[in-house]
Amino acid sequence: MSSSTPLNRAADSFKRAASALGDKMRSLRGPGSEPGKRPGQPNKRGQPNKRGRSSKLHPAAVWAEAAGTAGDFLSPAWDKVRAVWLRFVWPVLAVVSLLGWVVLAASIGLWWAGQAWGWQEAKSAAMVAFLLFLLAIGFIVGRSAYGVVLDLARTRVAVGDDAVGSIAVSNVSTRPLLPAALELPVGSNTAVFHLPRMKPAQVHEDLFTIPTARRAVIVVGPVRSVRADPLHLLRRRVMWTDPVDLFVHPRTVSLGSSAAGFIRDLEGMPTTELSSADVSFHALRDYVPGDDRRHIHWKTTARTNKLMVRQFEETRRAHLAISLSINTDEYDSEAEFEMAISVAASIGRQAIREQRDLDVLTQKGPLRCETGRNLLDDMTRIVGAPMRKTAVDLARTLSDTVPNASVVFFVVGSHVTATQLRTASASVPPGVRSLAVRVQPSAAPSRANIGDLTVLTVGDLDDLAIVLRKAAA
Repeated sequence: MSSSTPLNRAADSFKRAASALGDKMRSLRGPGSEPGKRPGQPNKRGQPNKRGRSSKLHPAAVWAEAAGTAGDFLSPAWDKVRAVWLRFVWPVLAVVSLLGWVVLAASIGLWWAGQAWGWQEAKSAAMVAFLLFLLAIGFIVGRSAYGVVLDLARTRVAVGDDAVGSIAVSNVSTRPLLPAALELPVGSNTAVFHLPRMKPAQVHEDLFTIPTARRAVIVVGPVRSVRADPLHLLRRRVMWTDPVDLFVHPRTVSLGSSAAGFIRDLEGMPTTELSSADVSFHALRDYVPGDDRRHIHWKTTARTNKLMVRQFEETRRAHLAISLSINTDEYDSEAEFEMAISVAASIGRQAIREQRDLDVLTQKGPLRCETGRNLLDDMTRIVGAPMRKTAVDLARTLSDTVPNASVVFFVVGSHVTATQLRTASASVPPGVRSLAVRVQPSAAPSRANIGDLTVLTVGDLDDLAIVLRKAAA
């Protein structure tokens, strides 16, 4: 027999596994023991075993090693069986509904009872049930040639906006198609569209509207056709499109001209750091090899007879940092939590419009702020939960993560106390303006100061621009 036969390959694999098992057993006995030696008995070199330690293997270790070796040996075969099951067997069994399995089991049980006790009525009922099962197969066999297009007018909408979509189905075959049904999963729900009898090349279109009452990422699709018998014993589904994500962004408001007040434009305000190229002139210094020749001050060079270059003070650019607490223990209700997300999204969106540097941080990490679309997408994915990390801990993390911020916003709920806000503001470096936006539905817009921290109370999202103007006053 050739050495490349499956039997020889299996034998070689078993030998390698047995050898590995033997090596493992010898390692479990210990380095100073040999098989067949009693504790304290000298080994081949005349040296006794260490302190009379027993070399007997524990049965649990042997069984564990044997199970691991058997698993390694049988794993490839199991993977092949699983692949065959998922590719060929499971698609066939999946078309049988729960009622279909009950009818099939009942037919088998009735036939067995009729054979055992001679009940002709039971045999007749079994034959009828089995005949119904066979007739149901005729309703699901065959191919359906559909061309399906799922189109969402917009894949990103705000809370309360209309999300409209359409399904266009065409018969791409050369023969008429019988009436059928299409299913469209929308989040946790499923919409059903009934198709009429379609001639070749005929197109049928249906419009639908998705409710957007809450912030969420809704998975729309995939569109699937359903073929079933009248009794729904068998149910065959065919996928025709890929799923599409619909982002329902949080509601935001435009801050307009008020943004110029709360986002202080720090461009042109010098710092103590010196730079070789900026807009704020500081002094002249001697030329050093490597300096940019464009900054040479030629009049002073001619007067002193040596190269002199300009030196500048590095100016600051407005950099916003927003700390959004997603600890639901700090909010009184879900509506208050959603308002906090809308407040942070409105401030961040305005900063991006003005092309400011922006960082937004939550207890679960930073959000993407490259574009307004990325920011709102990540805001939509936020899921609040009770957690040990509070707004104070988040403020400390923000100071470490964004050390170069010039304006810091703390967006918190109504359960955050004044003491906690004072502690949070203490983590802000000196010279950085800090504001806390405290969300409390139905509260009157107001402004208060806790040390260097400006506390703004927002009772409605439309009041955000008003309180920001108060902060700039």
